[in-house]
Amino acid sequence: MVGGGLQNIFKIPELKRKVFFTMMILAVYRIGVHVPTPGMDQAALARIFAKYSEGMLGLFNMFSGGALERLSVFALGIMPYISASIILQLLTVAVPHLERLSKEGEQGRKKITQYTRYGTVVLSVIQGFGISVGLEQMGAVIHPGWGFRILTVLTLTAGTAFIMWLGEQITERGIGNGISLIIFAGIVARLPSAISTIFRLVATDAMTIFTVILLAVLAFVVVGCIVFFEQGQRRIPVQYAKRVVGRKMYGGQSTHLPLKVNTSGVIPPIFASSIIMFPATAAGFITIPFIAELANSLRPGNWVYNLLYISFIVFFCFFYTAVTFKPDDVAENMKKQGGYIPGIRPGKKTADYIDRVLTRITVGGAIYLSIVCIFPSLLYSWWHIDYMIASFFGGTSLLILVGVAIDTVSQIESHMLTRHYEGFLKKGVKSRG
Repeated sequence: MVGGGLQNIFKIPELKRKVFFTMMILAVYRIGVHVPTPGMDQAALARIFAKYSEGMLGLFNMFSGGALERLSVFALGIMPYISASIILQLLTVAVPHLERLSKEGEQGRKKITQYTRYGTVVLSVIQGFGISVGLEQMGAVIHPGWGFRILTVLTLTAGTAFIMWLGEQITERGIGNGISLIIFAGIVARLPSAISTIFRLVATDAMTIFTVILLAVLAFVVVGCIVFFEQGQRRIPVQYAKRVVGRKMYGGQSTHLPLKVNTSGVIPPIFASSIIMFPATAAGFITIPFIAELANSLRPGNWVYNLLYISFIVFFCFFYTAVTFKPDDVAENMKKQGGYIPGIRPGKKTADYIDRVLTRITVGGAIYLSIVCIFPSLLYSWWHIDYMIASFFGGTSLLILVGVAIDTVSQIESHMLTRHYEGFLKKGVKSRG
């Protein structure tokens, strides 16, 4: 039971230390979100975000936990680190040096992590300078000039580097993935504001009690669907031939190759949102009528936005899966270890079979992601529900919340089960991370 699982956490000293350490680091992060960058006109900044909250600024503000709308020292959030990490993963396929490093084990991974940190700093400097110049042009700066620009770039870059360090500390000494938990904390911090907005709408008769109950039921159903698909796997049976080495016999066991339904995770919706929101946000600063009409067509709720969003999600599902999962390498490693799929010849035939199965389940994963991610836009356009509220009933934010929760609970389960404690789940039921 959940209650028994929570009690068992405090019976394991190591796990208790990890949980408390994680909570402490997240508390430090949330405190930093409220520390403002010097030189800002907060009233003008509030007006800017009220106008452009549904564009790219709103997307980044969600991932930063509200730090961007205050332009705090953590305004850039962890997005530069995520962008640098994704860029390094994509470059690993194209750059031979990075491909060699990725195959060198722990030392190679440390080197790639170091490159990711450097890339994070570079992206933070570029984004910080762009934000400082943009805010000057919009009149949100008290004393504009190079002094403000340099100070803002240094402040925001240092803030992102500090968040990156906090995330690494959680991963090494806490529980769960640090970077994911920081994003999780930022999104959860927006939940009280969404709930208070719902109560305010009910109090002013802008939303009925029936609508609130229906939204709660929809949220329950959507979360259940996300859990089902995120843990869904297609298990390909693999048989290993028996080998005689000296007087001992090895192999002969049966296992399986698990292929996730959603191999690409939340990367496709993040990329798709960024690509669509960028022209819509940039066009909002231009007064040309044609550009303004284009910006309106790319806002959530419009059929053009929905069509492009789904198209980009499907494209990035297949693209990212193709980049990160190599059927040829899997088939080659399986052949070297004496493994084979029953009824399939080792080598090229095995690679083709794995690729065919992966393509089919990726179609299902892309459809699932498209439906979940487009759901907030449908609520916004059909029921005219505030987009911040609708984003908690689907989309990237809910995918991250559920995915991180599943991963963290799985890690806590592992610590408990290694010490013969019953975890969060009932007896005999194991979580699949």
